[in-house]
Formats: sequence, structure tokens, C-alpha cells
Amino acid sequence: MNPAIIEQRQSVTQQEYDAIRQFLEDSCGIVLGENKHYLVNSRLSRVVKEQGFSSLGELVSVLGSSRHRAVQVSVIDAMTTNETSWFRDNHPFESLREIILPDLSARVGQGAAIWSAACSSGQEPYSISMVIQEYLRGRPNTLPGIRIVATDISPSMLADASEGLFEESALSRGLSDEFKRRYFDQHDGYSKVKPVIRERITFKEVNLLKSFASLGRFDCIFCRNVLIYFSTDNKKDIINRLADALKPEGYLYLGGTESIASFTDRFETLRYRGGMVYKLKPESVGS
Repeated sequence: MNPAIIEQRQSVTQQEYDAIRQFLEDSCGIVLGENKHYLVNSRLSRVVKEQGFSSLGELVSVLGSSRHRAVQVSVIDAMTTNETSWFRDNHPFESLREIILPDLSARVGQGAAIWSAACSSGQEPYSISMVIQEYLRGRPNTLPGIRIVATDISPSMLADASEGLFEESALSRGLSDEFKRRYFDQHDGYSKVKPVIRERITFKEVNLLKSFASLGRFDCIFCRNVLIYFSTDNKKDIINRLADALKPEGYLYLGGTESIASFTDRFETLRYRGGMVYKLKPESVGS
């Protein structure tokens, strides 16, 4: 192994590592494992340079100060995993098209609302909007005014997502050629999401560890592959607040490895083509 790499891996002291772990858990709920020193070093070395610090230790020394909010945001931004793709896992979007949108058309009608939590660079809310558009192509007078709220803790991710501009390499993961042609325009060497897809989405900065009641209530919430980063207590708290944010008989999507079983009994489980979606029990509204 290259000696320089060894030196880099050893440059994060245990005290610095523990301080960063505590900061992340306190500020945004992320639980960092015991042996992620190299991950911390590789992701924060850029922040050290950009923020003008001489070392990681100097950066860590100001993390607890509210006067250094920009540094705190940069650290959270760098340490947040932003792995995403179009129509990720597929089955949630199939059940959205086949089960949930028809149900909302019949039961809710005008003004239905969907929340994409931890939306990263925007692939999930744009995928949801494309599914809605496909559904409406054959039913032009249904679901008038349906809207999507897309949130993330990272200001830089939200800025990128709201632009709706993607390189060709970013379009290759899960997006069909047909959808590329139908829902994107070429723009200065990038592909730009068409207004018909973008205009129903509102992007907002939200920390799931804090109150999100101001967002209102939703008919469907996507909160996928997020809870795995939180402690058990925070998972339970977030899931029950997600339930509070749902309208009667609203739907909740979690990631494929995430479950609500040990945290709440406020949902029933609906299975569809190898996946599942949780539906809020009528009697649990406001409980």
C-alpha cells in the first residue's frame, strides 16, 4: 500500500473522530460506526481546505460554535451519503402508479400531496413526477393540483436538484431512453428536466431530526434508505412523526431494508410485486 495513504488514514485522531461522530448525531441524527476514520478523512479533507483550516483538528475545534454555521453545514453536507438513482428499486414506483394514484384519484381528487424526504440530487421526486405524468397522460382530468414537496438536509444537494440539470452519466442509472426523450431537453451540454415535470415540485431544506410539521400533511410519503443512519430512538420518533404528517389512510414508503415493525403499530402493510408500502390505519390518525 502507498505510504501516503497509510499516513492519511492515521491522520484522524480518535478524539477528533469521536467529536465528529457526536456532532453528526446531535445535529442531524447520523450514527457513524466505530471504524470510519478513512471515510471521515476522505470526505472532510476537502472541507478543511475550502474553509481555510490548517488541519482537521482545527476544523473540529469550531464545530460546537454556532458562529461557525457555514462550517457545520459543510461538514454535514460532506458526510451525508447522496447515493441515488432514477426509479430506485422500481417497485415503489410501480405501486405508486398501479395502486396509490388510482386510490387518490377516487378518494382525494384535487390537491393531493406527496413528500419525497431526503431527496438528494432530485432523482426520486423527479421520478415520482414522471410517474404522475404518465398516469395523467391517459387520465388528463384526474388529480388536479397534485404537488410534490422534496426535502433534504443538504443545501448544496437542494440547489443542484432544483436546477434539474443532469449530465449524461447521471441519466444512465435507471432512466429509459423513452423517458429521456419525453421528459428532458438538451441544455448547454446537459439534460434539463422539462417544466411539466419540474413545476409540480417544491424543494425545501428539512432536518428530519427536527420538527417538519410546517410542511403540512401528505397523502403519500417517500422516506427511503434514510432511517438506517439514525439511532433506534430517533427512528421511532421520526416514524411516528411521519405518521402524524400523513392524512387519513395515507401511504408511507421506506427502503427495502427498513421496517416499522418494532417502532409503531399505526400502519398496515400492503405487499406488491416483491415490495411493500405502509398504509396508515384510520384509527391511528392523530394518535
